[in-house]
Amino acid sequence: MVWIEILRWLHVIGAAVLLGTGAGIAFFMVMAHRTKDAKLIAHTAGIVVIADYIFTASAVIAQPITGYLLARALGWPLTEGWLLASLILYAATGMLWLPVVFMQKRMGDLAQRAVESNAPLPPEYFRLFRRWFAFGVPAFLAVLTILWLMTNRPVFGI
Repeated sequence: MVWIEILRWLHVIGAAVLLGTGAGIAFFMVMAHRTKDAKLIAHTAGIVVIADYIFTASAVIAQPITGYLLARALGWPLTEGWLLASLILYAATGMLWLPVVFMQKRMGDLAQRAVESNAPLPPEYFRLFRRWFAFGVPAFLAVLTILWLMTNRPVFGI
């Protein structure tokens, strides 16, 4: 049963990466935004997009694979209440996260253009930031809820 422990470890690492990268990206984007410094925002957004592609995307791919294999190995049906709720929240999180990645890229591009033209950040940047925040908060709360469901495995039906 060593492979079950390896799967569990990989699944926990993936969850930590999702939570940590999400929190870190949000923190750095908000802190850069607060400065209203287009050069800092452009740089931060560029780094954040790279981090999303490297860390978040790899964890997003690994989580369902390790989770499915772990559930099968442990005999948990995917229709188990806590597990099904986790899967639904995971899908919802993905639907919120994908647009966020594109918003981050666009915000960085808008900030870079402002730097190059020595202009202030355009109104579109601020609209995108508000939308990015509105998508990010529920996605982050969903990840926290998934972690709670996974660690507590409450019994309930859906």
